[in-house]
Amino acid sequence: MKYIKGTSRNQLVLFPQSLDLSISDDNEVRLIDLFVDSLDVETMGFKLNHVEEGRPAYHPKDLLKLYIYGYLNRIRSSRALEKECNRNIEMMWLLKGLVPDHNTISNFRRDNPKPIKKVFRATVNIAKNLDLIGGVLLAGDGTKLRAQNSKKNNYNQKKIDRHVAYIDNKLKEYIASLEKADDDKKKAIQDKIDTHNKQKQKYQDIETQIKETGEKQVSTSDPESRHLILRGMITEVAYNIQSTVDDKHNLPINYDTTNVNDSNAMTEMVEQAIDIVGNSSFNALFDKGYHNAEQLNNVQKMGITTHVAIPNPASNAPDKSFNVSEFIYNKENDTYSCPGGQTLTTNGNWYKKRSYRIKQYKTNFCKYCELRSQCTTSKSKRLIERHEFAEALEQNKGNLKNNPEIYKKRQAIVEHPFGTIKRQWGFSYIMTKKYIQRANADVGFMFTAYILRRIINILGIDVLKTYLETLLLLLIAKFPLIKHHIIHFKLFSFLHYLSIILCVNQKRSLKVAYI
Repeated sequence: MKYIKGTSRNQLVLFPQSLDLSISDDNEVRLIDLFVDSLDVETMGFKLNHVEEGRPAYHPKDLLKLYIYGYLNRIRSSRALEKECNRNIEMMWLLKGLVPDHNTISNFRRDNPKPIKKVFRATVNIAKNLDLIGGVLLAGDGTKLRAQNSKKNNYNQKKIDRHVAYIDNKLKEYIASLEKADDDKKKAIQDKIDTHNKQKQKYQDIETQIKETGEKQVSTSDPESRHLILRGMITEVAYNIQSTVDDKHNLPINYDTTNVNDSNAMTEMVEQAIDIVGNSSFNALFDKGYHNAEQLNNVQKMGITTHVAIPNPASNAPDKSFNVSEFIYNKENDTYSCPGGQTLTTNGNWYKKRSYRIKQYKTNFCKYCELRSQCTTSKSKRLIERHEFAEALEQNKGNLKNNPEIYKKRQAIVEHPFGTIKRQWGFSYIMTKKYIQRANADVGFMFTAYILRRIINILGIDVLKTYLETLLLLLIAKFPLIKHHIIHFKLFSFLHYLSIILCVNQKRSLKVAYI
């Protein structure tokens, strides 16, 4: 039986193939090389250390190429990336044979969270220039990524009290045993007492930290991570990743890493989205975790049409037809009409409730009403409270009611990036340890890789490669001293590339703009 046979390892080659010829023209490492070369990394904030003495530093562009290649190929560990530099021919071509050690690789990600976000913004600019972002319908949501901190190393006051109470009970037992023990056993018991006292002191120090900082919990391995609810009763010590995604091609236009819930995040997300897409006339979709009256009011004042899901009421009337939502507000008279046909009035005073103000509405007819048992279980009158931002709530409710088909698109839009990053790529946890900014750098590379992958899938490597080559050529024309070590760029193809910019290519008009 015949089989395909390989070449002998000892075979001499008269004309050895160069490393460049080993990488095909349509290989995406060439695209990564072009993309990073087109960036002004110094303006973005990466440190360019020109050391005159001692060992020179690695150029930020080389480390940036290394990370983008790694995240595109689901490799995040600095040690794994170092290993790839020694054995991966694509990595050898991309870094020209450089092999940074894992500490250098890790420190680059750790020290550059803000510049990394600007690299992501550069990918968003590319998508905008290639007409891949519509700016008409945007959806926002958060997802939890597990932190490098176990539940065991996360503490709140209740957990500390439980541990200290357990230690106090054990100490009582050991002290009682110590009094009755023989001399040869006393040392062993005393050692246990000392160990428990050290543990007790550890918990007391954490308790002091909670009281001094005002935080409700403390994580000892990753101090800024928090114990958050993932879904239902499932919890994890994690970070909450906020993202805004455009509807046209499910491309994320922004991200942020937080350690709190979603309720107060919408205003900042929408403000950044306005700046990125360049208009304030889009529809914004959010789930019920973002349903916050003040946030809705802030966003609607910007001119945004909100479609934020309404959570179930905290309490229902005995008969649901008498829920607060069934009471009709009369703006002209500043009164409410109840389902029983009665009018509820207010004294006009504002009352403080938590972080906002309310008015109260009631009627004296309640005690005579035949429908009272269906309306309330209170022994006094039915009381309706009107929020100071009630108009924003009503406007959002009307948007949902009048355009139900819009909100139905939310999950398909915003869950697309999260599903790919967490389930397909396996990035369900934060790689870095200690502090939120380092976690943000890890997330930044995730989203940079995601948006590049989406652009490649939508347009193809050739179109994006052509765009980047043209952009790079125009940058060199503007700054002739900046060469960015371009190799084998064919000058005679300039007119071809420029014609693609000015014409429709593959049913798209490619627009050039400086990043």
